[in-house]
Amino acid sequence: MERREEQPGAAGAGAAPALDFTVENVEKALHQLYYDPNIENKNLAQKWLMQAQASPQAWHFSWQLLQPDKVPEIQYFGASALHIKISRYWSDIPTDQYESLKAQLFTQITRFASGSKIVLTRLCVALASLALSMMPDAWPCAVADMVRLFQAEDSPVDSQGRCLALLELLTVLPEEFQTSRLPQYRKSLVRTSLAVECGAVFPLLEQLLQQPSSPSCVRQKVLKCFSSWVQLEVPLQDCEALIQAAFAALQDSELFDSSVEAIVNAISQPDAQRYVNTLLKLIPLVLGLQDQLRQAVQNGDMETSHGICRIAVALGENHSRALLDQVEHWQSFLALVNMIMFCTGIPGHFPVNETTSSLTLTFWYTLQDDILSFEAEKQAVYQQVYRPVYFQLVDVLLHKAQFPSDEEYGFWSSDEKEQFRIYRVDISDTLMYVYEMLGAELLSNLYDKLGRLLTSSEEPYSWQHTEALLYGFQSIAETIDVNYSDVVPGLIGLIPRISISNVQLADTVMFTIGALSEWLADHPVMINSVLPLVLHALGNPELSISSVSTLKKICRECKYDLPPYAANIVAVSQDVLMKQIHKTSQCMWLMQALGFLLSALQVEEILKNLHSLISPYIQQLEKLAEEIPNPSNKLAIVHILGLLSNLFTTLDVSHHEDDHEGSELRKLPVPQGPNPVVVVLQQVFQLIQKVLSKWLNDAQVVEAVCAIFEKSVKTLLDDFAPMVPQLCEMLGRMYSTIPQASALDLTRQLVHIFAHEPAHFPPIEALFLLVTSVTLTLFQQGPRDHPDIVDSFMQLLAQALKRKPDLFLCERLDVKAVFQCAVLALKFPEAPTVKASCGFFPPERVDQGGASGTWLSLCPPQPRTEGHLQPTDPSRASKQEAGEGDGERIHTAVPGATWHRLHS
Repeated sequence: MERREEQPGAAGAGAAPALDFTVENVEKALHQLYYDPNIENKNLAQKWLMQAQASPQAWHFSWQLLQPDKVPEIQYFGASALHIKISRYWSDIPTDQYESLKAQLFTQITRFASGSKIVLTRLCVALASLALSMMPDAWPCAVADMVRLFQAEDSPVDSQGRCLALLELLTVLPEEFQTSRLPQYRKSLVRTSLAVECGAVFPLLEQLLQQPSSPSCVRQKVLKCFSSWVQLEVPLQDCEALIQAAFAALQDSELFDSSVEAIVNAISQPDAQRYVNTLLKLIPLVLGLQDQLRQAVQNGDMETSHGICRIAVALGENHSRALLDQVEHWQSFLALVNMIMFCTGIPGHFPVNETTSSLTLTFWYTLQDDILSFEAEKQAVYQQVYRPVYFQLVDVLLHKAQFPSDEEYGFWSSDEKEQFRIYRVDISDTLMYVYEMLGAELLSNLYDKLGRLLTSSEEPYSWQHTEALLYGFQSIAETIDVNYSDVVPGLIGLIPRISISNVQLADTVMFTIGALSEWLADHPVMINSVLPLVLHALGNPELSISSVSTLKKICRECKYDLPPYAANIVAVSQDVLMKQIHKTSQCMWLMQALGFLLSALQVEEILKNLHSLISPYIQQLEKLAEEIPNPSNKLAIVHILGLLSNLFTTLDVSHHEDDHEGSELRKLPVPQGPNPVVVVLQQVFQLIQKVLSKWLNDAQVVEAVCAIFEKSVKTLLDDFAPMVPQLCEMLGRMYSTIPQASALDLTRQLVHIFAHEPAHFPPIEALFLLVTSVTLTLFQQGPRDHPDIVDSFMQLLAQALKRKPDLFLCERLDVKAVFQCAVLALKFPEAPTVKASCGFFPPERVDQGGASGTWLSLCPPQPRTEGHLQPTDPSRASKQEAGEGDGERIHTAVPGATWHRLHS
């Protein structure tokens, strides 16, 4: 029976009938693909056409689709089908048909040399694929043959058409090689063959590029062809003449882009650094572009300045080490560096007026790394030469980081503002890196400029200039230890003198103070100079992120020096929280800041401040607990619970040795009585249970409740002990009613911290047995719908096995069922779940027999009774023996229950 395939198109919008891969049907499918407005029909057509291209019939209809009477869309499909057959099904072609196929392709390319360009390109790609498959044995001089055939005078096509067709073929040949599916051993052979064949290509390209009579379209094709071939890692010295010709072509606006691409590709080849003499010859050519660069900048020609910058950076960034090694040529390389400096400082604001300066930033990293990698003597020489250059770079970068005027900035789009923000981050990273070369002198330099700017009475200073200098300080202080800098005290003294009338400046002032928080911890007498600024900024919603994050850093680093300011900080924070000035995330940060702050107070003071701080929220929560659940009050409940959990995350009155390393003179508060967090939790425990009773079905609320206790446990550790019994009881009721992953995560924390304590083992054990039993039941019902619960359960089991294996020795726990659940979890498609399950089978516990050593000791021999792998239904058992049924059953803690292994 004749083979028939499904093909959409002929039946219109209805079901597509089965049709052969004939020319007529292919044309119908193409018409449907291009012109049918129904997207489903288009998709069906595309799927069928892909099948058609792979079919044996494609060898027949491809040539027919290339007939002159067909439209370009149909001819293009025919050429593409040929390429697919040659590139993917080469083994199907008999060797005695190679020459015939080659001749046919040459004929078609010659015919389309004066026809559709897109079809010509696809035919050239097809011939390129053929050549790569035949090289080097079946077609040893492929490239030379191509050049010779297209230079034949007896061709019916005019010389320019033949030339363009040849250049197109030569251009796509290396590109097709880069993406070809050749086996690795063949790829190496073909690469070597192509490297030899470039001897037939480059002289032709040089002749066409330097020939005055060559039309612009031909010269542009030559440059693109050269750009394609140099990516085959052709030796740079073999490209000298073409590179020089490409530099000359930069003066022609029509050839500029192609010339830039060719030069950059040639210079950027990894192997190019071996040819130092050629690289040295390129430096004068690059420096010769400076007048053209300046003219382009003056005329606002961004494309030209961008292209010339790419060339300079490609030479400097890829070969700085090789060029630095040429000590006798240091002046020419320094001139190149200064040219790149000009590109870095190109006038205008990025990205609105210029897009060039960002290209240069990586160069400065590379140059610095190369200088600092030399031996000490040589490094000292280059430091002497390049330190002034890097100080100039700092000035340039800070100028480029300046904001435009408020009026101009107001016209920028949100996308432009975001690009500028990212650009400033890149500048910040560069400044931080430059500090490694310039050291403390860089900070002194910035401080002197800021001091002169703020104290000068000659002329008013712009806020942009001040902001940029502060941004430089912030960039360095965020990552570099400036605690021993002698200019920071002066900087802290200057900050209150800054006239802040702009949001961007205020933001940078805040972030700078935050970056100096560790320094403030070592110099607490200066806290009062900047803290009022931070507290004042808290009331401005536009400064929300910067002010809150800065206060959090100060409270974290300086908490033992903040008790004199605590009342004021709490009052201001409480005021902005009540006024709802900040977004949710900043409110959470603020509560964390207050947690750090309160941690340094006496217990009585902590309780007093906690009462005033959280009482309004507790009252609101009591009111919400009485209301009928709805989306509005859910958000309010989650918000309040989030505030409490973030407060308890950082509120820690215990002593930590690492808190005061090197500061023995500080007097630490002595905890008295119960932990304040525990006191508060015990007071609100009934209220939380009441909230849970109405919101137990809502995973988000349950998660928020569990987060309060989980974060408290992580922070308080053993101090949380008084809460363990009642929390275990509450968790058991929660999980028995509606199992949720967050409850398992909290249980895991309790097991981790308290399971080894004899006093707390009974409630921990009871909770562990309960959640295990409930989860086993969940496995029985179908665990695939609850990957999060399975994930958390596996983590809990792994933690229990590690911290307290005795938990698995209880008679009420069906250890085999737990083990087999873990095996099932290994088959889940979710990677985190599988990872958690693997944690339950640690490699060090596995013996030679493949079973866990721990499990062998925990699993005593048991009789095979009903409910333990014994089928309860004889008919079902017979089906399983015959290979039918749902799968392998798993025993459970419930006698007689039957579980089934999940199918992947």
